[in-house]
Amino acid sequence: MNNANIAWVLMSCALVMLMTPGLAFFYSGLVPERNALNTIKMSFICLAIIPLVWAIVGYSLVFSEHNQWIGSLRYVGLAHINEANKAVSTIPPPLFMLFQMMFAIISPAIISGALVGRMKFVAYFLFVTFWSLLVYIPLAHWVWGVNGWLAQLGAIDFAGGIVVHISAGFSALVAALILGPRIKSRRQNDMPHNIPFVVLGASLLWFGWFGFNAGSALAADNLAINAAITTMLGASSAVTSWTLFAWLRKARPSAVGASAAAVIGLVAITPACGFVTPMGAIAIGSISAIVTQIVLLHLNYFKKIDDTADVFACHGVAGVIGSLLTGVFATTSVNPAGKNGVLYGNYTLLWNQTIAVFIAITISVVGTGLILFLLRKIMNIRTTPKEEIQGIDIIEHGEKAYDHS
Repeated sequence: MNNANIAWVLMSCALVMLMTPGLAFFYSGLVPERNALNTIKMSFICLAIIPLVWAIVGYSLVFSEHNQWIGSLRYVGLAHINEANKAVSTIPPPLFMLFQMMFAIISPAIISGALVGRMKFVAYFLFVTFWSLLVYIPLAHWVWGVNGWLAQLGAIDFAGGIVVHISAGFSALVAALILGPRIKSRRQNDMPHNIPFVVLGASLLWFGWFGFNAGSALAADNLAINAAITTMLGASSAVTSWTLFAWLRKARPSAVGASAAAVIGLVAITPACGFVTPMGAIAIGSISAIVTQIVLLHLNYFKKIDDTADVFACHGVAGVIGSLLTGVFATTSVNPAGKNGVLYGNYTLLWNQTIAVFIAITISVVGTGLILFLLRKIMNIRTTPKEEIQGIDIIEHGEKAYDHS
């Protein structure tokens, strides 16, 4: 443990924290003006709720060594924190706790992009709390816990493609289906109200992602450098491939599309960034952008799936692609603690990745469905048609994003 490692991970905590406001701007720009503030607040409130959940019980349940299914209450309220997670030797346990807290914060915030304009804020407040407890925390323990069963199986996820993005993306799909689509007239007329916000948000996400991925090395070393390089190349190749494929389809390469492509590439490289070479990152970014664009084109035909900010495609689909391709492109020449993938003669890793992806999808779908089912039993979680037309900013928060008087 040295000061350089501590300084780098401290900086990475700040970078990952910045991603949640970046996500708020990204989503806010994509929605109509009447829901702009509510969209920002849905991300911002996660910065308030989730640190409390994480400090009180979340960290202990994920990273204590209890059993392969869930951790113990040994570190509840951060008690005995300096004894925690002896497997991480490069930084102090409290700093590791803080770094992982930032991942726990942004994960439920990602889901909010699928719910814009339709979910009451109090219902969302409760949803993200219970989602963190019932979906994120168990899955994080399975994949990242010292004795988590998916980790013992041999699945790898360097920075959260499975734990963060697949869970949030598929949860967003289920939540969008349960809430139902916007009323027809609004869905047809709703357009991004501030495209510069979209580009700004994507840029902040891209910037913060260096902390997300390279910070997951938990040291200022060659592995962090490789993760930073592959992060950049994964995003860059995704935007390039997205643009070329759009031209191939005779479509115009929009700023919104390029911003989404950057996020897609970043999501896809997240599980792989500490295991693959730069050329592997280019392949992962390119494949993820093209496949996700095709998925988005087909999703537009399903009128009951009203995923306002395309969270399922950008995070769920891209997360699946990146996690599976990790099983193809991973090499121990990059990370001796990892495993070789298919290209290096090992087919077992791809099978293990497939199992982990399936499990992540299952707990996300079942957990999200159960939480929303129970919430609907005790409250009205959806806005009324009148409230939807008027806008959630005024109805839920009593303010407007802009004063046009």
